[in-house]
Amino acid sequence: MVQVLYFAALRELVGLSEEALEVPENVRTVLEFVQHLQRVRPVLAGQMASVRVALDETFAADSDMLKGVQTVALIPPVAGG
Repeated sequence: MVQVLYFAALRELVGLSEEALEVPENVRTVLEFVQHLQRVRPVLAGQMASVRVALDETFAADSDMLKGVQTVALIPPVAGG
């Protein structure tokens, strides 16, 4: 189980700022997690291409492993003026 943190527009889409999510054993990498999340939360389908993922407060690559991770933060691009 991991704690998923949703920021900015993703928080609005999902309607939650965070949730505990069960991760299947076959989901091992960040990319696999993002694919799984889009199945669990269909509202995120097609919205994750430019989202940065952080594992336990450290930005991660798609190939990074989830083993031992407690928190996954999903951070969309932020525009400002």
